[in-house]
Amino acid sequence: MKVLLSIKPEYAQKIFEGEKRYEYRKRIFKKKDVNVVIVYVTKPVGKVIGEFEIAEILEDDPIAIWEKTKRYAGIDKSNYIKYFKGNEKGFALSIKNTIIYQEPLELYEVDAKIKTAPQSFMYI
Repeated sequence: MKVLLSIKPEYAQKIFEGEKRYEYRKRIFKKKDVNVVIVYVTKPVGKVIGEFEIAEILEDDPIAIWEKTKRYAGIDKSNYIKYFKGNEKGFALSIKNTIIYQEPLELYEVDAKIKTAPQSFMYI
């Protein structure tokens, strides 16, 4: 199963350049068979630019996740800490097999039922 994730432009770029190998989330999918992430880049880009497979999902205290993933976090520690502030649990999607589309897509080209970008994620 696939999900559509909204990701900020600077982090999406790092994912497809191979610098960021983990995508961090405060909440994770209830469905356990999610294995592909379609990447919607937030404004000012506002397009779907590619996808990646999920190698594994780490679930732990945010500090423990940072220690395991910081080498390929693609984010500095202060912004990471700020993102997870007040959360006792965090998640890290381990990224593999990135594919960048030749032409970015509009949301409706991914699924005609999509009218707006998801706040966090959406099942496809």
